[in-house]
Amino acid sequence: MAPSQLSAVSVTIPSTINDQQLLAQETTQAEETSTPTASARREKSGFTLYIWQPGGKISEVIARISIKGKYGDKYLKERFLGDYKYKIKQKAKFVNGFKLGDRIVVRLYDTKNRFIGYTEFACLPDHTAVNLILPAKPSENPVVRVFYGVDNNEDGIVDRDAAIKYDYFTELKNQKVTFLTSSENIDITPYQAAGFANVAQTSVYPATFSEGEFALAGKTISVYDPKLAPALLSIPGSLVKLTQLGNNSTFQLHELLGKYRSVGVAQGIRVNFSDIPKDYWAKDYIAELAAMEIIDGYPDGTFRPNAPVTRAQLAALLQKTFIKSKVRKAINFRDVPPDYWAYNAIRESYEMGFFTVVNSRSFNPTQKLKRLDVLITLAKGLNYKFSGSTKDILSIYNDASTIRSEHREFIAAMTENGVIVNYPNVKLLNGDKQATRAEVSALLYRSMVSAGETADFASKYTVKPVRKGDR
Repeated sequence: MAPSQLSAVSVTIPSTINDQQLLAQETTQAEETSTPTASARREKSGFTLYIWQPGGKISEVIARISIKGKYGDKYLKERFLGDYKYKIKQKAKFVNGFKLGDRIVVRLYDTKNRFIGYTEFACLPDHTAVNLILPAKPSENPVVRVFYGVDNNEDGIVDRDAAIKYDYFTELKNQKVTFLTSSENIDITPYQAAGFANVAQTSVYPATFSEGEFALAGKTISVYDPKLAPALLSIPGSLVKLTQLGNNSTFQLHELLGKYRSVGVAQGIRVNFSDIPKDYWAKDYIAELAAMEIIDGYPDGTFRPNAPVTRAQLAALLQKTFIKSKVRKAINFRDVPPDYWAYNAIRESYEMGFFTVVNSRSFNPTQKLKRLDVLITLAKGLNYKFSGSTKDILSIYNDASTIRSEHREFIAAMTENGVIVNYPNVKLLNGDKQATRAEVSALLYRSMVSAGETADFASKYTVKPVRKGDR
């Protein structure tokens, strides 16, 4: 976790508590006994993708689907999610792990592997119904209409009363695509279909497509980048097998991320490590953090999952994983000089509410952390809360009696929010055990899952909270 091995991708975990509550979290003994409060979850999403051709005779097309995950005010590098063989008028559903604002990229090919269209759309609240409408002869006229909107009942059809609907065209030419601002110069007849809204004369784009750093409306962009994932640069069917859609095809995001991880991330990003076997308990957590460029391994190709983690290293990871409002002023720690490798990370993570420093101006950056240290640091910084009885929640742990009274509410909150991962015995918290790189990776990733920021990977080592009636 040297500074050169950590990149700058961030995750937004917005706080719902007010400034007065936040400012109360200063470095006093009272901080040890404060009650955790929850972070807001990002709205979940998903989409159903239809492909139509009202005025033509194409029977099948290939849809290459990828995602640019939204984190903070930026996007992660494009990630391949599969090549799908569509029959015209066929649909497929993609769910579980998508979130509001994610951008989905669709590259279209005919069955002769000719590139016939490109578009992007943004995931909307809850669920999104997306219709891609092709012209009569897309190989000669690669202009695609995309019409989509909110689909609350997930029937694959834009809700008739939906307040959110978008309608625009993209034109492909010489490996570049233009997001058109109107349909003025387009023969709209081939794009009309029964049940669809009339073609909008002026294109209707989401706000993020029309303004800001990542606007696309009216712009021409290249669809080719030599740094794209290998699967995005290959001919359909050559590197990755085509997926033939069935009558009710549904795909889970976490399954797609895992299935295509090795060939689906941008070139230069390492997700496989020589000392992380395929069946390693924290493999998915480590690989996904690596794919997001939050964490990396060592130059020799190892990850060293059992290596300890220091306070400075955790600060660097927290700085890169979360974007939070500053809730207190930075401290000039006497043992963290301005030229220290983690100086900025320590200051910023402390300002966000992470770390407890009681009656001291020392940070102890090289101190190795216990699992309890990491759990409490996350619980306080991310303002988790819980409902119900602390005793009942903690009853799942065989070593619950070892959890000190001032920590019990924090551990209960972490448990109820599905953050805690215990390996090898899911019923042992082992708070005094030294925290490893693998364990910290798992806890960071689970924190992101709990905030709705990432896809959930099932693990038998994730603690499932006890609910009333379960016992």
